[in-house]
Amino acid sequence: MDNDYLYLRIAASIRRDIANGMYGAGDTLPSIRSMTETWQCTIGTVQRAIQILASEGLVTTHVGKGTKILSPISYRPIDSLKRANLIHQAETFLLEVLTSSYEPAEVEDAVRIALDRWKMVSRSQELINQNTLRFSGSHDLIVAWMATHFDEIAPEYHLHLKFSGSLSGLMALAEGKTDIVGSHLWDEVTETYNIPHINSLFPSEKLALITLAKRRIGWIVKPGNPKNFQTISDLNRPDIRFVNRHAGSGTRVYLDSLLKKNALDSASILGYSNQKTTHSEIAATIAEDKADVGLGLEAAAKAYDLDFIFLNLERYDLVLKPQIFDQAPIQSMISWLKSEDFRLLLNHLGGYEHSESGDIHWT
Repeated sequence: MDNDYLYLRIAASIRRDIANGMYGAGDTLPSIRSMTETWQCTIGTVQRAIQILASEGLVTTHVGKGTKILSPISYRPIDSLKRANLIHQAETFLLEVLTSSYEPAEVEDAVRIALDRWKMVSRSQELINQNTLRFSGSHDLIVAWMATHFDEIAPEYHLHLKFSGSLSGLMALAEGKTDIVGSHLWDEVTETYNIPHINSLFPSEKLALITLAKRRIGWIVKPGNPKNFQTISDLNRPDIRFVNRHAGSGTRVYLDSLLKKNALDSASILGYSNQKTTHSEIAATIAEDKADVGLGLEAAAKAYDLDFIFLNLERYDLVLKPQIFDQAPIQSMISWLKSEDFRLLLNHLGGYEHSESGDIHWT
């Protein structure tokens, strides 16, 4: 597609992210400046994409407060309004094509052909479902990107996301409710990731662990770190508002182990019970001045123009059973994880390290 229509691609990408669960009702999109860097375009191009989404009722924008996702209930108009909106869009389309020297009969034929093609696509939906891999587990920005580009990584296949936390993802795998789990569960005894927990949950099963990447995790704070937050002991300060990840997430497991190691009581932390399901939500909460600090990914801090204090380099693995491991889309994904394209993506997002990406471990 020509660069003149890049705003349409940006809008379509955000729609997919919403559909895949990367953003929920009330979430704030990354800053416009961050999106211009991601798409290598002008501010006006991103603003035009957001205007389209706003006209569809998917987002709302307020000066100084960013762009927020609306709830499906609140943006779903009544039937008469939907019909009026549809007519408006149809009239806009007709005005565009008729002023481009097309005759009404030509437009009518083209619309009919397009509708016939759409019906064929609808009939092929069952095949699409058969070619869909289910993902459950810890939130990650690369995984979210993969879901919107999976047909480029493994042609004709799709990735359905459910960000539920590392532990919940492994339980879903045990129950046969998912195909791939994203996990970064820290074990404080061995000071390693994933394998001790997996051996405990799957004592008699052989599982594959494919390393996605190593991720820089640390404290996310406002630009300039105005509260001068430095170490975990600062969480006990009465002027520090914390925002936490939900129970069962790998980040929460790591935080709780740090609190135990430093003999800190979670009850004394203002905001310990303020739980979010994704790193993006953590960053958005801080960007909106609803919290001062959270434990999360550097990539999320960068997306929301926040500061970051490095704490640890954690390993994020994709966990799956042998019968899934041997399938063609998984092998294509492993090849992609070892590719130069993947390395460039990590460098662009920031906060990731790729030296072990695509490495395979068996339990």
